[in-house]
Amino acid sequence: MADRKIDEVTGVETTGHEWDGIRELDNPMPRWWLWVFYATIVWAIGYVIAYPAIPLINGPTPGLLDWSSRGQLRQEMAAADVSRQGLLEQVKAKDIHEIVADDTLRQFAIAGGEAAFKVNCVQCHGSGAQGAPGYPNLNDDDWLWGGTLDDIETTIRHGVRSMDDEDTRYSEMPVFADVLEPEQIKEVAAYVVSFTGTPHDPSLIPAGEEVFAENCSACHGDDAKGIIEMGAPNLTDAIWFYGSSEDEITRQIENPKHGVMPAWEARLGDSTVKQLAIYVHSLGGGE
Repeated sequence: MADRKIDEVTGVETTGHEWDGIRELDNPMPRWWLWVFYATIVWAIGYVIAYPAIPLINGPTPGLLDWSSRGQLRQEMAAADVSRQGLLEQVKAKDIHEIVADDTLRQFAIAGGEAAFKVNCVQCHGSGAQGAPGYPNLNDDDWLWGGTLDDIETTIRHGVRSMDDEDTRYSEMPVFADVLEPEQIKEVAAYVVSFTGTPHDPSLIPAGEEVFAENCSACHGDDAKGIIEMGAPNLTDAIWFYGSSEDEITRQIENPKHGVMPAWEARLGDSTVKQLAIYVHSLGGGE
């Protein structure tokens, strides 16, 4: 360029650029930097040749090494499936108690059950199996249909009030608005509240006890602690599906809500049902 000059101080030719009287020196790039730059070019060319790199219509070029991270993942997953297959076959062949008695199978079943729980059960029971209004907490000791391994397995396998399984667990509280007078409902609600708190009108408790004995004890028991075989809840603890206030209990007596749990055997298969049952039992609330 016409403006290129030799700097008098350094003796280095300028680039011809000038800003406010300041000229830029045309110093050469450091040799080490150039060699590193050239090496990256050579490495990039080698990478393109050796590995999948250039996108084509039906996919990238395969590369001379025919390797990809996806291919490696597929190989690792296949190897894991092979190693897991033997354990799965044992889970299929053994009953739930035999699985729990074997430490290796038990740990395998808990891991598999946890994975299945996160996919199929958290929507209702929560990510920590803590439950939600209308959905049971699986960590506590309160079980409508029993908390043994066999009970949990049966509940998962056949569901509760599931229309898809003829062996489903079934219980239904009557609509007592069609059976009892409004005053009787208030009385029995006061009696039920008295198990864990103080009702709005304690004077209703004696009459409510009589109403309970005549209409409710057949399912909930004379002591109101529930009957597992009937799926009837314990009314004397602090665990309630649909609320524990006097108004909420009254509404449940008048026009009860009934939840539905799907029957999972047809959807998930025998092996996954066993693993789920073992996992749920391992949460600590099982009997």
